[in-house]
Amino acid sequence: MTSNCLNCNEEIAGKFCSNCSQSASTHRFSLSHVIQHDFIHGIFHFDKGFFYTIKELFTRPGNSIREYVQGKRTKHFNYFATIILLLTIGYFLKKWTKIDTSSIYDQTELSSLFKILKDYSKFTVFLHIPIIALGSFLLFKKSKQNYTENLVLNLYLQCGILTISLILPVIMIFTDNRDFLLVVNNFLTVLTFVYLIIFYYQYFSVFNFKKSSLIIRVISMALIFLITKQVMNIVLNTIGQHYLH
Repeated sequence: MTSNCLNCNEEIAGKFCSNCSQSASTHRFSLSHVIQHDFIHGIFHFDKGFFYTIKELFTRPGNSIREYVQGKRTKHFNYFATIILLLTIGYFLKKWTKIDTSSIYDQTELSSLFKILKDYSKFTVFLHIPIIALGSFLLFKKSKQNYTENLVLNLYLQCGILTISLILPVIMIFTDNRDFLLVVNNFLTVLTFVYLIIFYYQYFSVFNFKKSSLIIRVISMALIFLITKQVMNIVLNTIGQHYLH
């Protein structure tokens, strides 16, 4: 028995449209369907969606994202959507913290930076990615991953780093001890560096680099990532000091 696809009107002979891939089984929207399927299945199922992507980013980060770039894309949550959702989670977590993040550092000269990062987070989170992607494209050129593929892998890397950054506001919900929070922040910086190394090493480990060469390139790339992010923060702070006062 055949029917016509409600999306593109192509004739359907199976469970999915061969033209646009929409399911042959479509239903009118109902509240129960939206909650049970679209929301819960799309975000909370560990075999597919947001939490699946987060799980993969911390169990096999580089390997899973390489597989995504190479074609296994059904299960992963979109990288842009993941970043926006993580920023949203961070925004609401900070509403519950005992102190503002900027007060941890007690440096008034950074006030402009924190204001920009807070007010324009949906833009600033992406600013360094094109530069980082160029760095990984050049350092790992032998892998023959094009520039856009490097953009995608680094966007997913950013998702992992944003997840790590959520640890600080979670802890700040329970304590306002500045010295302790500074220790936590330093620990997260080290953890981020280690995560960068693991991610890049796993991703590029299958492209026939000599192990010593791969390790050097991976460590160099991790340093480039952190330095580029720091330089971008300095630029944003300078812009803020000139235009936000």
